[in-house]
Amino acid sequence: MEPKKNWKYVPAPPAAEVEALGEALGLKNSYFLSLLVSRGIKTFEEVKDFMVPEVNQLHDPFQMKDMDKAVERLGLALESGEKILIYGDYDVDGTTAVTLVYSYLAGILGADCDYYIPDRYAEGYGVSQAGIQYAKDNDYTLIISLDCGIKAHDRVAWCNENGIDFIICDHHLPEATIPDAVAVLDPKRKDCPYPFKELTGAGVGFKLMMAFAIANDLELDPLWESMDLLACSIAADIVPMNGENRVLAFFGLAKLGSNPCPGLGYLLKKAKKKAPIQISDIVFSISPIINAAGRMDHAHGAVKLMLAADDQEAEALAEAVIQQNLDRRVVEKEIVGQALAMFEGNEFLLSARSTVLFNSGWHKGVVGIVASKIQDQYFRPTIILTESHGQLVGSARSVRGFDVHHALEECADLLEQFGGHTHAAGLHLKPENLQAFIEKFERIAQEGLANISPKADLPVDLQIPLEALSLSFYDKLLVRLSPYGPGNMLPNFVSGPVFVTKSPFVMKEEHLKIYVGSTPDERGLEVVVFGMKADFYDGLCAAYEQRLPIQLVYHLEVNEYLGNRTLQLRALDFASFN
Repeated sequence: MEPKKNWKYVPAPPAAEVEALGEALGLKNSYFLSLLVSRGIKTFEEVKDFMVPEVNQLHDPFQMKDMDKAVERLGLALESGEKILIYGDYDVDGTTAVTLVYSYLAGILGADCDYYIPDRYAEGYGVSQAGIQYAKDNDYTLIISLDCGIKAHDRVAWCNENGIDFIICDHHLPEATIPDAVAVLDPKRKDCPYPFKELTGAGVGFKLMMAFAIANDLELDPLWESMDLLACSIAADIVPMNGENRVLAFFGLAKLGSNPCPGLGYLLKKAKKKAPIQISDIVFSISPIINAAGRMDHAHGAVKLMLAADDQEAEALAEAVIQQNLDRRVVEKEIVGQALAMFEGNEFLLSARSTVLFNSGWHKGVVGIVASKIQDQYFRPTIILTESHGQLVGSARSVRGFDVHHALEECADLLEQFGGHTHAAGLHLKPENLQAFIEKFERIAQEGLANISPKADLPVDLQIPLEALSLSFYDKLLVRLSPYGPGNMLPNFVSGPVFVTKSPFVMKEEHLKIYVGSTPDERGLEVVVFGMKADFYDGLCAAYEQRLPIQLVYHLEVNEYLGNRTLQLRALDFASFN
Protein backbone atom coordinates (compact mmCIF):
# COMPACT_ATOMS: atom_id res chain seq x y z
CA MET A 1 0.00 0.00 0.00
CA GLU A 2 1.67 3.19 -1.23
CA PRO A 3 1.14 6.52 0.57
CA LYS A 4 -0.44 9.41 -1.35
CA LYS A 5 2.01 11.94 0.05
CA ASN A 6 5.64 12.36 1.01
CA TRP A 7 5.90 11.86 4.77
CA LYS A 8 8.24 14.48 6.18
CA TYR A 9 9.23 13.66 9.73
CA VAL A 10 9.89 16.58 12.05
CA PRO A 11 13.36 16.02 13.54
CA ALA A 12 13.22 14.68 17.09
CA PRO A 13 14.18 17.41 19.56
CA PRO A 14 17.28 17.01 21.77
CA ALA A 15 16.49 14.68 24.67
CA ALA A 16 18.19 17.04 27.12
CA GLU A 17 15.85 19.90 26.16
CA VAL A 18 12.80 17.66 26.50
CA GLU A 19 13.96 16.48 29.92
CA ALA A 20 14.74 20.03 31.10
CA LEU A 21 11.29 21.28 30.06
CA GLY A 22 9.65 18.34 31.83
CA GLU A 23 11.46 19.19 35.04
CA ALA A 24 10.49 22.87 34.75
CA LEU A 25 6.83 21.98 34.22
CA GLY A 26 6.69 19.00 36.56
CA LEU A 27 5.40 16.94 33.62
CA LYS A 28 6.48 13.46 32.59
CA ASN A 29 4.65 12.90 29.29
CA SER A 30 7.61 12.80 26.87
CA TYR A 31 5.37 12.82 23.79
CA PHE A 32 3.71 16.10 24.70
CA LEU A 33 7.01 17.62 25.86
CA SER A 34 8.57 16.68 22.52
CA LEU A 35 5.75 18.48 20.68
CA LEU A 36 6.41 21.63 22.69
CA VAL A 37 10.17 21.63 22.18
CA SER A 38 9.77 20.85 18.46
CA ARG A 39 7.66 24.01 18.18
CA GLY A 40 10.32 26.13 19.84
CA ILE A 41 8.64 26.23 23.25
CA LYS A 42 11.45 25.29 25.61
CA THR A 43 11.06 27.16 28.89
CA PHE A 44 8.44 27.57 31.60
CA GLU A 45 7.85 31.22 30.59
CA GLU A 46 7.47 30.32 26.90
CA VAL A 47 4.94 27.63 27.79
CA LYS A 48 3.03 30.11 29.96
CA ASP A 49 2.93 32.77 27.23
CA PHE A 50 1.91 30.20 24.62
CA MET A 51 -0.75 28.33 26.58
CA VAL A 52 -2.18 31.28 28.49
CA PRO A 53 -2.15 34.30 26.13
CA GLU A 54 -2.87 37.68 27.68
CA VAL A 55 -4.21 40.90 26.22
CA ASN A 56 -1.05 42.73 27.22
CA GLN A 57 0.80 40.69 24.58
CA LEU A 58 -0.89 42.82 21.89
CA HIS A 59 1.28 45.52 20.32
CA ASP A 60 0.70 49.26 20.56
CA PRO A 61 -1.45 50.07 17.50
CA PHE A 62 0.38 53.37 17.04
CA GLN A 63 3.43 51.41 15.92
CA MET A 64 1.61 50.95 12.61
CA LYS A 65 2.57 53.40 9.89
CA ASP A 66 -0.06 56.16 9.36
CA MET A 67 -2.06 55.16 12.45
CA ASP A 68 -1.76 58.67 13.88
CA LYS A 69 -3.10 60.15 10.63
CA ALA A 70 -5.99 57.68 10.53
CA VAL A 71 -7.01 58.40 14.12
CA GLU A 72 -6.81 62.14 13.57
CA ARG A 73 -8.95 62.01 10.42
CA LEU A 74 -11.51 59.71 12.03
CA GLY A 75 -11.71 62.02 15.03
CA LEU A 76 -12.36 65.01 12.78
CA ALA A 77 -15.15 63.14 11.01
CA LEU A 78 -16.83 62.25 14.29
CA GLU A 79 -16.51 65.76 15.71
CA SER A 80 -18.02 67.40 12.64
CA GLY A 81 -20.71 64.79 12.06
CA GLU A 82 -19.44 63.71 8.65
CA LYS A 83 -20.96 60.71 6.91
CA ILE A 84 -18.58 57.74 6.99
CA LEU A 85 -18.81 54.75 4.66
CA ILE A 86 -17.35 51.44 5.83
CA TYR A 87 -16.28 49.57 2.67
CA GLY A 88 -15.34 45.89 2.91
CA ASP A 89 -14.65 42.77 0.88
CA TYR A 90 -17.32 40.07 0.48
CA ASP A 91 -15.46 37.16 2.13
CA VAL A 92 -15.35 36.20 5.82
CA ASP A 93 -12.46 38.51 6.63
CA GLY A 94 -14.08 41.45 4.87
CA THR A 95 -17.56 40.97 6.30
CA THR A 96 -16.33 40.39 9.87
CA ALA A 97 -14.16 43.50 9.50
CA VAL A 98 -17.13 45.57 8.35
CA THR A 99 -19.28 44.23 11.18
CA LEU A 100 -16.59 45.00 13.77
CA VAL A 101 -15.86 48.56 12.63
CA TYR A 102 -19.48 49.46 11.90
CA SER A 103 -20.64 48.09 15.28
CA TYR A 104 -18.07 50.17 17.12
CA LEU A 105 -18.43 53.42 15.19
CA ALA A 106 -22.22 53.38 14.89
CA GLY A 107 -23.20 51.39 17.95
CA ILE A 108 -20.67 52.62 20.50
CA LEU A 109 -19.55 56.03 19.24
CA GLY A 110 -22.80 57.03 17.53
CA ALA A 111 -21.14 57.89 14.22
CA ASP A 112 -23.19 58.76 11.15
CA CYS A 113 -22.04 55.81 9.10
CA ASP A 114 -23.18 52.92 6.96
CA TYR A 115 -21.47 50.01 5.24
CA TYR A 116 -20.97 49.01 1.63
CA ILE A 117 -19.88 45.67 0.20
CA PRO A 118 -19.40 45.28 -3.56
CA ASP A 119 -21.44 42.79 -5.51
CA ARG A 120 -19.10 39.94 -6.44
CA TYR A 121 -20.62 39.68 -9.92
CA ALA A 122 -21.50 43.24 -10.85
CA GLU A 123 -18.45 44.94 -9.29
CA GLY A 124 -15.82 42.31 -8.55
CA TYR A 125 -13.12 42.34 -5.90
CA GLY A 126 -11.79 45.50 -4.29
CA VAL A 127 -12.83 49.13 -4.32
CA SER A 128 -15.24 49.57 -7.24
CA GLN A 129 -16.24 52.64 -9.20
CA ALA A 130 -19.84 51.88 -8.31
CA GLY A 131 -18.93 51.93 -4.63
CA ILE A 132 -17.19 55.28 -4.64
CA GLN A 133 -19.91 56.75 -6.87
CA TYR A 134 -22.40 55.60 -4.25
CA ALA A 135 -20.36 57.46 -1.63
CA LYS A 136 -20.39 60.66 -3.67
CA ASP A 137 -24.09 60.44 -4.50
CA ASN A 138 -24.94 60.01 -0.83
CA ASP A 139 -22.64 62.72 0.54
CA TYR A 140 -20.09 60.52 2.30
CA THR A 141 -16.84 62.41 2.90
CA LEU A 142 -14.79 59.61 4.46
CA ILE A 143 -14.40 56.00 3.32
CA ILE A 144 -12.71 53.38 5.48
CA SER A 145 -11.83 50.34 3.37
CA LEU A 146 -11.32 46.99 5.08
CA ASP A 147 -9.52 43.95 3.65
CA CYS A 148 -9.08 45.80 0.36
CA GLY A 149 -7.82 49.08 -1.09
CA ILE A 150 -4.06 48.63 -1.11
CA LYS A 151 -4.04 48.65 -4.93
CA ALA A 152 -6.90 51.13 -5.45
CA HIS A 153 -4.73 53.96 -6.80
CA ASP A 154 -7.20 55.21 -9.40
CA ARG A 155 -10.23 54.92 -7.11
CA VAL A 156 -8.51 56.83 -4.31
CA ALA A 157 -7.37 59.51 -6.77
CA TRP A 158 -10.96 59.86 -8.00
CA CYS A 159 -12.16 60.25 -4.43
CA ASN A 160 -9.52 62.92 -3.77
CA GLU A 161 -10.82 64.86 -6.77
CA ASN A 162 -14.40 64.54 -5.53
CA GLY A 163 -13.97 65.59 -1.92
CA ILE A 164 -13.89 62.13 -0.33
CA ASP A 165 -11.05 61.11 1.97
CA PHE A 166 -9.83 57.54 2.25
CA ILE A 167 -8.45 55.46 5.13
CA ILE A 168 -7.21 52.10 3.86
CA CYS A 169 -7.09 49.12 6.25
CA ASP A 170 -5.60 46.20 4.36
CA HIS A 171 -3.24 43.28 4.86
CA HIS A 172 -2.46 42.28 1.28
CA LEU A 173 0.92 42.81 -0.33
CA PRO A 174 1.28 46.38 -1.64
CA GLU A 175 2.73 47.29 -5.00
CA ALA A 176 5.86 49.44 -5.33
CA THR A 177 3.73 52.51 -4.62
CA ILE A 178 0.70 52.89 -2.39
CA PRO A 179 -2.51 54.85 -3.03
CA ASP A 180 -2.53 58.54 -2.14
CA ALA A 181 -4.93 58.14 0.77
CA VAL A 182 -5.10 60.11 4.01
CA ALA A 183 -3.80 57.00 5.76
CA VAL A 184 -2.77 53.54 4.54
CA LEU A 185 -2.74 50.98 7.34
CA ASP A 186 -1.07 47.80 6.14
CA PRO A 187 1.58 45.96 8.19
CA LYS A 188 3.04 44.60 4.95
CA ARG A 189 4.08 48.09 3.80
CA LYS A 190 7.86 48.04 3.51
CA ASP A 191 8.04 51.26 5.52
CA CYS A 192 5.72 50.03 8.28
CA PRO A 193 7.55 49.22 11.54
CA TYR A 194 4.63 47.31 13.05
CA PRO A 195 6.20 44.17 14.60
CA PHE A 196 3.51 41.68 13.53
CA LYS A 197 2.96 41.48 9.79
CA GLU A 198 0.23 38.81 9.55
CA LEU A 199 -2.92 40.50 10.85
CA THR A 200 -6.14 39.88 8.94
CA GLY A 201 -8.11 42.71 7.39
CA ALA A 202 -10.41 42.57 10.42
CA GLY A 203 -7.31 42.66 12.61
CA VAL A 204 -6.14 45.91 11.00
CA GLY A 205 -9.62 47.40 11.42
CA PHE A 206 -9.59 46.31 15.06
CA LYS A 207 -6.23 48.04 15.54
CA LEU A 208 -7.65 51.28 14.14
CA MET A 209 -10.59 51.17 16.54
CA MET A 210 -8.23 50.30 19.41
CA ALA A 211 -5.94 53.22 18.56
CA PHE A 212 -8.89 55.60 18.40
CA ALA A 213 -10.11 54.43 21.79
CA ILE A 214 -6.67 54.84 23.35
CA ALA A 215 -6.16 58.30 21.84
CA ASN A 216 -9.52 59.47 23.18
CA ASP A 217 -9.33 57.80 26.64
CA LEU A 218 -12.27 55.51 25.84
CA GLU A 219 -12.95 52.18 27.52
CA LEU A 220 -11.62 49.21 25.57
CA ASP A 221 -14.22 46.78 26.91
CA PRO A 222 -16.65 47.31 23.99
CA LEU A 223 -13.87 46.35 21.59
CA TRP A 224 -13.19 43.08 23.39
CA GLU A 225 -16.79 42.17 22.55
CA SER A 226 -15.72 41.84 18.90
CA MET A 227 -13.17 39.09 19.59
CA ASP A 228 -15.53 36.43 18.19
CA LEU A 229 -15.51 38.26 14.85
CA LEU A 230 -11.71 38.40 14.89
CA ALA A 231 -11.44 34.67 15.55
CA CYS A 232 -13.61 34.01 12.49
CA SER A 233 -11.48 36.26 10.29
CA ILE A 234 -8.27 34.58 11.48
CA ALA A 235 -9.61 31.05 10.96
CA ALA A 236 -11.08 31.78 7.53
CA ASP A 237 -8.12 33.69 6.10
CA ILE A 238 -5.63 30.94 7.05
CA VAL A 239 -3.11 33.42 8.48
CA PRO A 240 -0.28 32.30 10.79
CA MET A 241 -1.59 31.25 14.20
CA ASN A 242 1.16 32.89 16.18
CA GLY A 243 1.93 36.31 17.60
CA GLU A 244 -1.08 38.59 17.87
CA ASN A 245 -3.27 36.25 15.83
CA ARG A 246 -2.88 33.56 18.50
CA VAL A 247 -3.86 36.02 21.25
CA LEU A 248 -6.87 37.35 19.34
CA ALA A 249 -7.99 33.86 18.31
CA PHE A 250 -7.58 32.53 21.87
CA PHE A 251 -9.94 35.15 23.32
CA GLY A 252 -12.20 35.03 20.27
CA LEU A 253 -12.75 31.30 20.64
CA ALA A 254 -13.50 31.78 24.34
CA LYS A 255 -16.16 34.36 23.45
CA LEU A 256 -17.62 32.09 20.77
CA GLY A 257 -17.97 29.41 23.41
CA SER A 258 -19.50 31.62 26.10
CA ASN A 259 -21.21 34.68 24.64
CA PRO A 260 -21.06 34.97 20.83
CA CYS A 261 -23.02 37.56 18.92
CA PRO A 262 -26.50 36.16 18.17
CA GLY A 263 -25.75 35.48 14.50
CA LEU A 264 -22.61 33.43 15.11
CA GLY A 265 -24.23 31.81 18.12
CA TYR A 266 -27.10 30.55 16.00
CA LEU A 267 -24.73 29.06 13.41
CA LEU A 268 -22.85 27.20 16.15
CA LYS A 269 -26.08 25.98 17.69
CA LYS A 270 -27.36 24.81 14.30
CA ALA A 271 -24.10 22.89 13.79
CA LYS A 272 -24.38 21.44 17.33
CA LYS A 273 -21.03 22.91 18.35
CA LYS A 274 -20.45 23.48 22.04
CA ALA A 275 -17.65 24.99 24.09
CA PRO A 276 -14.76 24.75 23.84
CA ILE A 277 -15.04 26.01 20.28
CA GLN A 278 -12.09 25.16 18.03
CA ILE A 279 -10.70 26.80 14.91
CA SER A 280 -11.95 23.79 12.94
CA ASP A 281 -15.51 24.57 14.09
CA ILE A 282 -15.21 27.99 12.46
CA VAL A 283 -13.61 26.58 9.31
CA PHE A 284 -16.32 23.95 8.75
CA SER A 285 -19.44 25.36 10.44
CA ILE A 286 -19.23 29.15 10.17
CA SER A 287 -16.90 30.22 7.35
CA PRO A 288 -18.66 28.37 4.48
CA ILE A 289 -22.02 29.84 5.47
CA ILE A 290 -20.77 33.41 5.78
CA ASN A 291 -18.90 33.07 2.49
CA ALA A 292 -21.95 31.59 0.79
CA ALA A 293 -23.85 34.86 1.17
CA GLY A 294 -21.40 36.63 -1.15
CA ARG A 295 -20.89 33.62 -3.39
CA MET A 296 -24.53 32.89 -4.14
CA ASP A 297 -26.21 36.28 -3.59
CA HIS A 298 -24.87 39.37 -1.78
CA ALA A 299 -22.58 39.54 1.24
CA HIS A 300 -24.86 42.10 2.89
CA GLY A 301 -26.75 39.06 4.16
CA ALA A 302 -23.72 37.92 6.15
CA VAL A 303 -23.17 41.34 7.71
CA LYS A 304 -26.83 41.66 8.65
CA LEU A 305 -26.63 38.23 10.28
CA MET A 306 -23.59 39.20 12.37
CA LEU A 307 -25.27 42.49 13.31
CA ALA A 308 -28.47 40.75 14.44
CA ALA A 309 -29.66 42.19 17.74
CA ASP A 310 -31.26 39.05 19.18
CA ASP A 311 -31.72 35.31 18.66
CA GLN A 312 -35.04 35.70 16.84
CA GLU A 313 -33.60 38.07 14.25
CA ALA A 314 -30.49 35.91 13.94
CA GLU A 315 -32.52 32.78 13.21
CA ALA A 316 -34.50 34.43 10.43
CA LEU A 317 -31.37 35.83 8.77
CA ALA A 318 -29.27 32.70 9.31
CA GLU A 319 -31.70 30.29 7.69
CA ALA A 320 -31.54 32.24 4.44
CA VAL A 321 -27.74 32.17 4.42
CA ILE A 322 -27.65 28.48 5.40
CA GLN A 323 -29.84 27.69 2.39
CA GLN A 324 -27.45 29.63 0.17
CA ASN A 325 -24.63 27.45 1.48
CA LEU A 326 -26.59 24.30 0.62
CA ASP A 327 -27.12 25.67 -2.88
CA ARG A 328 -23.39 26.43 -3.09
CA ARG A 329 -22.52 22.81 -2.27
CA VAL A 330 -24.68 21.51 -5.11
CA VAL A 331 -23.15 23.92 -7.63
CA GLU A 332 -19.63 23.26 -6.38
CA LYS A 333 -19.97 19.47 -6.65
CA GLU A 334 -21.23 19.74 -10.23
CA ILE A 335 -18.37 22.03 -11.31
CA VAL A 336 -15.70 19.90 -9.62
CA GLY A 337 -17.02 16.91 -11.56
CA GLN A 338 -16.89 18.84 -14.82
CA ALA A 339 -13.38 20.09 -14.09
CA LEU A 340 -12.05 16.62 -13.28
CA ALA A 341 -13.62 15.27 -16.47
CA MET A 342 -11.50 17.71 -18.49
CA PHE A 343 -8.39 15.71 -17.54
CA GLU A 344 -9.68 12.51 -19.13
CA GLY A 345 -7.69 11.84 -22.29
CA ASN A 346 -6.08 15.30 -22.24
CA GLU A 347 -2.36 14.56 -22.51
CA PHE A 348 -1.33 18.17 -21.94
CA LEU A 349 -3.31 18.48 -18.70
CA LEU A 350 -2.26 15.08 -17.41
CA SER A 351 1.45 15.76 -17.93
CA ALA A 352 1.51 19.47 -17.03
CA ARG A 353 2.83 20.98 -13.79
CA SER A 354 -0.01 23.53 -13.65
CA THR A 355 -3.75 23.50 -14.26
CA VAL A 356 -5.73 26.29 -15.95
CA LEU A 357 -9.36 25.39 -16.71
CA PHE A 358 -12.08 27.57 -18.21
CA ASN A 359 -15.81 27.20 -18.69
CA SER A 360 -17.99 30.21 -19.41
CA GLY A 361 -20.92 28.67 -17.54
CA TRP A 362 -19.20 28.05 -14.23
CA HIS A 363 -20.51 29.96 -11.21
CA LYS A 364 -18.12 32.76 -10.34
CA GLY A 365 -18.84 32.42 -6.65
CA VAL A 366 -17.33 28.95 -6.29
CA VAL A 367 -14.29 29.02 -8.58
CA GLY A 368 -11.96 29.49 -5.60
CA ILE A 369 -13.33 26.43 -3.84
CA VAL A 370 -13.13 24.41 -7.05
CA ALA A 371 -9.51 25.51 -7.56
CA SER A 372 -8.69 24.21 -4.07
CA LYS A 373 -10.37 20.86 -4.80
CA ILE A 374 -8.52 20.38 -8.09
CA GLN A 375 -5.24 21.47 -6.52
CA ASP A 376 -5.72 18.86 -3.80
CA GLN A 377 -6.35 16.18 -6.40
CA TYR A 378 -3.35 16.87 -8.67
CA PHE A 379 -0.99 18.83 -6.36
CA ARG A 380 -0.11 21.61 -8.75
CA PRO A 381 -0.81 25.36 -9.07
CA THR A 382 -4.42 25.58 -10.24
CA ILE A 383 -6.49 28.34 -11.81
CA ILE A 384 -10.23 28.02 -12.42
CA LEU A 385 -11.77 30.60 -14.75
CA THR A 386 -15.27 31.58 -15.79
CA GLU A 387 -16.66 34.47 -17.83
CA SER A 388 -18.06 37.71 -16.45
CA HIS A 389 -18.83 40.95 -18.29
CA GLY A 390 -16.76 39.94 -21.31
CA GLN A 391 -13.66 39.00 -19.33
CA LEU A 392 -12.34 35.76 -17.90
CA VAL A 393 -12.25 35.92 -14.13
CA GLY A 394 -11.11 33.35 -11.66
CA SER A 395 -9.14 32.17 -8.69
CA ALA A 396 -5.72 30.62 -8.28
CA ARG A 397 -4.53 28.20 -5.61
CA SER A 398 -0.94 27.09 -5.23
CA VAL A 399 1.24 24.43 -3.66
CA ARG A 400 4.24 24.42 -1.34
CA GLY A 401 7.23 26.11 -2.91
CA PHE A 402 5.38 28.01 -5.64
CA ASP A 403 4.47 31.69 -5.19
CA VAL A 404 1.38 32.06 -7.35
CA HIS A 405 1.18 35.82 -6.80
CA HIS A 406 4.72 36.21 -8.13
CA ALA A 407 3.87 33.95 -11.07
CA LEU A 408 0.92 36.18 -11.95
CA GLU A 409 3.22 39.21 -11.75
CA GLU A 410 5.36 37.56 -14.43
CA CYS A 411 2.20 37.17 -16.54
CA ALA A 412 1.03 40.74 -15.93
CA ASP A 413 1.30 41.62 -19.64
CA LEU A 414 -1.52 39.13 -20.31
CA LEU A 415 -3.73 40.10 -17.36
CA GLU A 416 -6.15 42.94 -16.79
CA GLN A 417 -6.09 42.67 -13.03
CA PHE A 418 -4.75 40.37 -10.30
CA GLY A 419 -4.03 40.35 -6.60
CA GLY A 420 -3.70 38.11 -3.59
CA HIS A 421 -1.15 36.13 -1.60
CA THR A 422 1.61 33.57 -2.08
CA HIS A 423 -0.82 30.65 -2.07
CA ALA A 424 -4.07 32.20 -3.33
CA ALA A 425 -4.95 34.94 -5.80
CA GLY A 426 -7.62 36.31 -8.09
CA LEU A 427 -7.23 37.41 -11.71
CA HIS A 428 -8.96 38.90 -14.75
CA LEU A 429 -7.90 38.55 -18.38
CA LYS A 430 -9.27 39.02 -21.86
CA PRO A 431 -10.56 35.89 -23.65
CA GLU A 432 -8.09 36.33 -26.50
CA ASN A 433 -5.17 36.08 -24.05
CA LEU A 434 -6.23 32.77 -22.52
CA GLN A 435 -4.09 30.38 -24.58
CA ALA A 436 -0.99 32.55 -24.28
CA PHE A 437 -1.57 32.79 -20.55
CA ILE A 438 -1.96 29.00 -20.18
CA GLU A 439 1.33 28.45 -22.00
CA LYS A 440 3.26 31.12 -20.09
CA PHE A 441 1.90 30.06 -16.71
CA GLU A 442 2.86 26.45 -17.48
CA ARG A 443 6.44 27.48 -18.38
CA ILE A 444 6.71 29.38 -15.09
CA ALA A 445 5.32 26.41 -13.18
CA GLN A 446 7.75 23.99 -14.81
CA GLU A 447 10.68 26.21 -13.88
CA GLY A 448 9.42 26.93 -10.36
CA LEU A 449 8.55 23.31 -9.58
CA ALA A 450 11.55 21.68 -11.28
CA ASN A 451 13.03 20.49 -8.00
CA ILE A 452 9.74 19.85 -6.18
CA SER A 453 8.10 16.44 -5.97
CA PRO A 454 4.74 16.08 -7.76
CA LYS A 455 3.40 14.61 -4.52
CA ALA A 456 2.39 16.82 -1.62
CA ASP A 457 4.39 16.76 1.58
CA LEU A 458 2.74 15.52 4.76
CA PRO A 459 4.56 16.68 7.89
CA VAL A 460 4.71 14.08 10.66
CA ASP A 461 5.23 15.54 14.11
CA LEU A 462 5.63 12.46 16.24
CA GLN A 463 5.85 8.68 16.21
CA ILE A 464 3.56 7.45 18.99
CA PRO A 465 2.19 4.01 19.95
CA LEU A 466 -1.56 3.55 20.15
CA GLU A 467 -1.19 2.65 23.85
CA ALA A 468 -0.03 6.23 24.58
CA LEU A 469 -3.28 7.71 23.28
CA SER A 470 -6.00 8.44 25.82
CA LEU A 471 -8.78 10.91 26.60
CA SER A 472 -6.53 12.32 29.31
CA PHE A 473 -3.71 12.91 26.80
CA TYR A 474 -6.15 14.72 24.52
CA ASP A 475 -8.08 16.74 27.13
CA LYS A 476 -5.28 17.72 29.51
CA LEU A 477 -2.42 18.18 27.07
CA LEU A 478 -3.19 18.25 23.37
CA VAL A 479 -6.04 20.75 23.67
CA ARG A 480 -3.65 23.12 25.45
CA LEU A 481 -1.72 23.63 22.21
CA SER A 482 -4.76 25.12 20.48
CA PRO A 483 -5.77 27.31 18.75
CA TYR A 484 -4.25 25.57 15.76
CA GLY A 485 -3.41 27.04 12.39
CA PRO A 486 -0.43 27.84 10.14
CA GLY A 487 2.69 28.06 12.30
CA ASN A 488 1.03 25.89 14.95
CA MET A 489 -0.72 23.15 13.05
CA LEU A 490 -2.75 20.36 14.62
CA PRO A 491 -0.15 17.63 15.27
CA ASN A 492 0.14 14.81 12.78
CA PHE A 493 0.93 11.53 14.53
CA VAL A 494 2.17 8.32 12.98
CA SER A 495 1.59 4.86 14.46
CA GLY A 496 2.83 1.52 13.19
CA PRO A 497 3.01 -1.34 12.99
CA VAL A 498 -0.73 -1.55 13.60
CA PHE A 499 -3.38 -3.91 12.25
CA VAL A 500 -6.79 -3.36 10.66
CA THR A 501 -9.06 -5.19 13.11
CA LYS A 502 -12.41 -4.91 11.30
CA SER A 503 -13.31 -5.05 7.65
CA PRO A 504 -13.39 -1.51 6.16
CA PHE A 505 -16.89 0.02 6.21
CA VAL A 506 -17.90 2.35 3.36
CA MET A 507 -19.66 5.59 4.35
CA LYS A 508 -21.53 7.74 1.84
CA GLU A 509 -19.76 6.12 -1.13
CA GLU A 510 -16.39 7.88 -0.75
CA HIS A 511 -15.47 7.63 2.95
CA LEU A 512 -14.32 4.71 5.11
CA LYS A 513 -14.37 3.65 8.72
CA ILE A 514 -11.91 1.10 10.07
CA TYR A 515 -10.49 0.05 13.43
CA VAL A 516 -6.79 -0.35 14.16
CA GLY A 517 -5.06 -2.09 17.04
CA SER A 518 -1.61 -3.12 18.12
CA THR A 519 -2.57 -6.75 17.40
CA PRO A 520 -4.96 -8.19 14.80
CA ASP A 521 -7.26 -9.60 17.49
CA GLU A 522 -8.22 -6.50 19.49
CA ARG A 523 -11.00 -4.05 18.67
CA GLY A 524 -8.61 -1.10 18.79
CA LEU A 525 -9.41 2.52 17.97
CA GLU A 526 -11.89 3.89 15.44
CA VAL A 527 -10.38 5.52 12.35
CA VAL A 528 -12.34 7.71 9.92
CA VAL A 529 -11.00 8.03 6.37
CA PHE A 530 -12.59 10.94 4.52
CA GLY A 531 -12.50 11.18 0.73
CA MET A 532 -9.86 8.47 0.21
CA LYS A 533 -11.93 5.34 -0.50
CA ALA A 534 -10.63 5.08 -4.07
CA ASP A 535 -7.03 5.29 -2.87
CA PHE A 536 -7.06 2.86 0.04
CA TYR A 537 -10.12 0.61 0.12
CA ASP A 538 -8.50 -2.35 -1.63
CA GLY A 539 -5.27 -2.04 0.33
CA LEU A 540 -7.04 -1.83 3.68
CA CYS A 541 -9.25 -4.81 2.81
CA ALA A 542 -6.13 -6.81 1.94
CA ALA A 543 -4.44 -5.72 5.18
CA TYR A 544 -7.46 -6.90 7.17
CA GLU A 545 -7.91 -10.19 5.36
CA GLN A 546 -4.21 -11.10 5.35
CA ARG A 547 -3.45 -9.63 8.82
CA LEU A 548 -0.75 -7.41 7.34
CA PRO A 549 0.81 -4.61 9.43
CA ILE A 550 0.33 -1.05 8.25
CA GLN A 551 1.18 2.43 9.45
CA LEU A 552 -0.94 5.55 9.29
CA VAL A 553 -0.62 9.28 9.77
CA TYR A 554 -3.56 10.91 11.55
CA HIS A 555 -5.02 13.65 13.70
CA LEU A 556 -6.27 12.69 17.14
CA GLU A 557 -9.90 13.64 17.80
CA VAL A 558 -12.68 12.95 20.26
CA ASN A 559 -16.02 11.68 19.00
CA GLU A 560 -18.97 12.57 21.22
CA TYR A 561 -22.22 10.65 20.74
CA LEU A 562 -25.15 10.45 23.16
CA GLY A 563 -22.95 11.81 25.92
CA ASN A 564 -20.19 9.25 25.40
CA ARG A 565 -16.73 10.50 24.44
CA THR A 566 -14.31 8.21 22.63
CA LEU A 567 -10.98 8.70 20.91
CA GLN A 568 -11.04 8.74 17.13
CA LEU A 569 -8.24 8.92 14.58
CA ARG A 570 -8.81 11.01 11.46
CA ALA A 571 -6.59 9.34 8.87
CA LEU A 572 -4.43 11.50 6.61
CA ASP A 573 -2.46 8.79 4.81
CA PHE A 574 -1.61 5.08 4.92
CA ALA A 575 1.35 2.89 4.01
CA SER A 576 2.35 -0.73 4.33
CA PHE A 577 4.67 -1.38 7.27
CA ASN A 578 7.93 -2.85 6.05
